[in-house]
Amino acid sequence: MSETSSWFDAAGRASGVWEAETEQGSFGRLWRAFMSARVTIAAMLVILQGSIYALGSLPSRWAVVICIGYLCATLVVRALARPRPPSNNFDLQWLYTIGVDVMAFSALSYLQSGGVNYTPLFALPVLLASILGPLLLALGTAASVTLFLLGHAWLLSLLAIGELPSRFLQAGLSGSGFFAVALLANQLALRLAREEQRAEASQSAARMQTQVNELVVETLSDGVLVIDASGIARSANPASVRLLATRQGMRSAPFVLANEPAWQPLAEITSRTFMLGTPQEGDVNLDARRLHVRTRLATSQDGRHESLCVMFLEDLREMEARVRTEKMAAMGRMSAAVAHEIRNPLAAISQANALLEEDLQDPAHKQLTAMVRQNAQRLARIVDEVLNISRAQVAEPEQAVTALVLDESVLRVSADWAAQTSSGRLMKVNTGAVLAEVIFDAEHLRRVMINLLDNALRYATGQPGAIQVSTQGPAQGQARLSVWSDGQPLEKTVQTHLFEPFFSSESRSTGLGLYICRELCERYGAVIGYQRTTRQAVEGNEFFVLFRAPVGASSPGSTSTSTFAA
Repeated sequence: MSETSSWFDAAGRASGVWEAETEQGSFGRLWRAFMSARVTIAAMLVILQGSIYALGSLPSRWAVVICIGYLCATLVVRALARPRPPSNNFDLQWLYTIGVDVMAFSALSYLQSGGVNYTPLFALPVLLASILGPLLLALGTAASVTLFLLGHAWLLSLLAIGELPSRFLQAGLSGSGFFAVALLANQLALRLAREEQRAEASQSAARMQTQVNELVVETLSDGVLVIDASGIARSANPASVRLLATRQGMRSAPFVLANEPAWQPLAEITSRTFMLGTPQEGDVNLDARRLHVRTRLATSQDGRHESLCVMFLEDLREMEARVRTEKMAAMGRMSAAVAHEIRNPLAAISQANALLEEDLQDPAHKQLTAMVRQNAQRLARIVDEVLNISRAQVAEPEQAVTALVLDESVLRVSADWAAQTSSGRLMKVNTGAVLAEVIFDAEHLRRVMINLLDNALRYATGQPGAIQVSTQGPAQGQARLSVWSDGQPLEKTVQTHLFEPFFSSESRSTGLGLYICRELCERYGAVIGYQRTTRQAVEGNEFFVLFRAPVGASSPGSTSTSTFAA
């Protein structure tokens, strides 16, 4: 028989079944209940002695003293003692509870004042030992009570009071009953303790699971709303609060969907879910945001709780971005293979052009071969960059890359871009990093600036100075380049995924421009970022690059500002 199911499994454990309980647990509650019962019984015994005297009989003086002393002892234990399970060593707590009870009831039974039978009172210490202690203590208490009853019967037989067989039979039956009570009560206490431990373990696991569920819901990128039949959103995770933000700001649960005009589509989907009792799904427009909505109905199995609608919100722009990412990832693998195949024909074209250029004498023809050579070299660089990005490698700066003067490069690229886009009247260039050198490839810096300028031109107004390019001298070892435009502020969701590949606020854009800028900056140890700033009392969007200074470079002693207007 296993240890948990054995009837005598607690016999060898002096600490009992309540060893893990605290003063505020089940053991403490049962202990206080038994102590209160002892006080009640002691008070009833004192009242009983007074009743005997009131009825005209003279109670035993010693019986009165024992009852009063027993009442005082129980009151002291109830007021001052603290619940503590029995230990492996001798414990005075169990002596002044069980021991006092057995001795007091034994003395009263021996005196037998007023012809009252005190034998049933022995059930209290037997139950106390059985429920709050191990089986060995319970059986020991029952044995001590049985020995007293048999000894008392033998003593009465010596005094020739009553019949000997009947007294021994009564004492034996009472002792057997106490043994049975001790055994059954202890087993019931064991079972209750095990069930309580299992219940506490289940509650602890349920609480932990609830915390895990809440943590998962809180960190979900999709919005989750729990709505009742009245249209009240009882709970909302941070993602849903962000997705449902209106011009008045964000609103935390609980709130009523019907109170906000922009949320009417969500209220209608919720009503259909409760009316039809089936999940609903669809796309809705909330102001300038498009959401994909899914609902599920949570119903009570026994009908004792109301049904709830769980609504899932997903930003369609992010969904489309993920789809584009998957498609472009496949295209990236294909482009890498194509780039490998382009290398050989491109090398052949370059070699054939070089051989042809050696035999040409006409300057016009040489100009044409020079154009072929330049474009072939450009194609070769593009092929190398495609291969680098497709391998998802952040390459270290090559040793051949030398430091370049930031202001000169910025002025040159800005002038070329302004001439190509005819945006000279819109752009203003302020150079303030005099003689500052940065580690960056000139062609890659050009690509970064062209991407940032094209992006600024796309969202800038047509006012003069709508686009501003500026440089600053090294601050804490870093020079700074910024491209500012007076465009509208970016949405929170756009800012979150600003430098991720294939994410764009425009449906026709591939979303690779800022991603390539970030990759090129990281390649040379630079950092690119975005912030909303104000220039000349006009708010705008600023993209900035913090460069890594060359090793051993010293900060310029002073900076000057020059202005370029294309």
